[in-house]
Amino acid sequence: MDTNRTLFEAIALQKCVQATYNRMVVTLAPHILYTRHDELHLDAVTVARDGIPPRELKLGTFKLTGLKDVAITERSFDPMPQYEPGDTKYEGATVFAVELT
Repeated sequence: MDTNRTLFEAIALQKCVQATYNRMVVTLAPHILYTRHDELHLDAVTVARDGIPPRELKLGTFKLTGLKDVAITERSFDPMPQYEPGDTKYEGATVFAVELT
C-alpha cells in the first residue's frame, strides 16, 4: 500500500502509524494531510520515538517525502484538543483530515 493511501486510511480510522523518519522509528497519530509549497505534509502527534514516549505530546509537521515504511498500527487515537482544522495554514491546502466530533 502506498504512503498516501495508508495515511488516508489511518486518518479516517483514527489509527496510529509507524514509520521511519530521520532514521528513527516513530509512532504517529496522523491528524491532517495538506500541501505546502507544492509538497505533501502531515501534521501528527508523535506518540513514540524508537519506542520511547516524548516528554510532551504536541502536533508536529512531517514532510511526506521523509516518511518511510509507513504502516497502520492497531493503536487508536483521539484527536488532540489543540488541533485546529480551521488554522490558516490549512486553508485551501487540506487533502484529508481527521473528523472532529
